[in-house]
Amino acid sequence: MPLVTDAHPLAVPLWHDDEPGARTPRPPLHGAVEADVAVVGAGFTGLWTAHSLLAADPSLRVVVVEAETVGFGASGRNGGWCSALWPQSSAAVAARHGEAAARDLAAALRETVDAVLDTARAEGIDARAAKGGTVVVARTPVQLARAREHAAEAQRWGEQVELLSAAGTRERVCMSGALGGTWTPDCAALHPGRLVRGLAEAVERRGAVIHEHSPATALEPGVVRTSGGEVRARWVVRATEGFTARLPGQRRRLAPVYSLMVATEPLPEAVWEQIGLQQRETFSDYRHLIIYGQRTADGRLAFGGRGAPYHFGSRISPRYDRDDRTHDALQRTLVELFPAVRGARFTHRWGGPLGIARDWAPSVGLDRATGTAWAGGYVGDGVAAANLAGRTLADLLLGRDTALTRLPWVGHVSRSWEPEPLRWAEVNAGLRTMTMADGEELRTGRSSLLARAFGTLSGHS
Repeated sequence: MPLVTDAHPLAVPLWHDDEPGARTPRPPLHGAVEADVAVVGAGFTGLWTAHSLLAADPSLRVVVVEAETVGFGASGRNGGWCSALWPQSSAAVAARHGEAAARDLAAALRETVDAVLDTARAEGIDARAAKGGTVVVARTPVQLARAREHAAEAQRWGEQVELLSAAGTRERVCMSGALGGTWTPDCAALHPGRLVRGLAEAVERRGAVIHEHSPATALEPGVVRTSGGEVRARWVVRATEGFTARLPGQRRRLAPVYSLMVATEPLPEAVWEQIGLQQRETFSDYRHLIIYGQRTADGRLAFGGRGAPYHFGSRISPRYDRDDRTHDALQRTLVELFPAVRGARFTHRWGGPLGIARDWAPSVGLDRATGTAWAGGYVGDGVAAANLAGRTLADLLLGRDTALTRLPWVGHVSRSWEPEPLRWAEVNAGLRTMTMADGEELRTGRSSLLARAFGTLSGHS
């Protein structure tokens, strides 16, 4: 039976489509303004930074400039996982910074999940959140061995990862071929569009000014220049994540790699009885090519994954938000995982770029000599990490020495990506390697040597 897709499924993210009514656009920047802090980017990183600063010191003048609209980038396009995930393993962090630092970072990420939810409630933001944790399913013997290794390794770092039997997995999610899996409580499914829009309103209530349709053309010490004016400030914060490559001199800082998603229509309760996810657990499996999904508050399956190509020269374009080959594959995968979905309509297809540093290490920092601060490189795990970044940047900008400013990602500077065509070849080779690694494991029944080699080369294993 063929998949059922609307003749013209919406290309806008599901999280943008349900915005009630016509939103009044925020005015672009015109002329020159003065501020204490100028923030470039009105996504989670920029808005959490503004929120944390103004919560600490309401007298600060904070101006946020955004090239498009609030939440236009990854903050409004992601899978809605507010998780303690980190793109590098704790072992990799420990190898560079020590075991104590790795444990501190892991603990801070776990605490951040609740910090996001608590702040949303305090600000009256209905993010449609449910903290059901994450279930990751093992569907082959090799994946099951990986699940066991994951659960055992997590104990070393104080992470709560429960190893599940096949029956225990089915109690949370009825995924085809499940042999077992893991579950962690440290994740909430939420509606990222509602969260980022509500956060922008909260920031404005606290006194910040947000200018939309004001693309930054240059970031210089003490000034942000835009197409319509400039902001002069003591501190300038770069919070542009996957769109960083568009800034002058930043093309090789973060590689913009596309992650794509699909969403079904709201599913009837009879279908949900076959799928599970009664606590709105987010879900994935132990394949190498990343997939991720959630049960939305209105009863849809929102599902995404990697696999779309990196575009030469770090190009970013709205036309890359749709890739029929990848979107078709995502739909087939979702039906394979949950046969009960066969026959349901897919109503949305969308995507967008996320930021990846050369060593897969997110970072946050402040150069006091130039007054320039930055955060990003979350590799798709930024819904919670951006909150941690915003609170950390606030402490750095206010000159505070805190537990946050001593975390190991503070002050880290990744080396630049190689120039083209090497960058294009490396990033796309990595994407192909993950697909090949999954195929290798199916053929051989053994853990993929390709995946192990890629993890070593990329530095995120």
